[in-house]
Amino acid sequence: MWRGKPVFVRHRTEAEISDAENADWEDLRDPQPDSARVIKPEWLIVVGICTHLGCIPLGYQGDYHGWFCPCHGSHYDKSGRIRKGPAPLNLAVPPYQFLDDTTIRIG
Repeated sequence: MWRGKPVFVRHRTEAEISDAENADWEDLRDPQPDSARVIKPEWLIVVGICTHLGCIPLGYQGDYHGWFCPCHGSHYDKSGRIRKGPAPLNLAVPPYQFLDDTTIRIG
């Protein structure tokens, strides 16, 4: 939890990183390269709130195997970027830092 909101911490595989890095992000609704959303490519940290109306998306689901919001059908990719559905923005990335190899400080 961060500021009363759920935070998703996803350890991504090399295949997931490759998919996220090689997506045609310039054409997305909220264009953002994967490199702008992560500090270490193997770790994705996002606020777990759909940017449409605030529901909590389900992980490892949807057309892009990232997150799927069951409330109104938004699909996010493995970088938390909106790819399909009514959500206007990508899942938010909170401010965070790695304190060491196994500890993250959010906020």
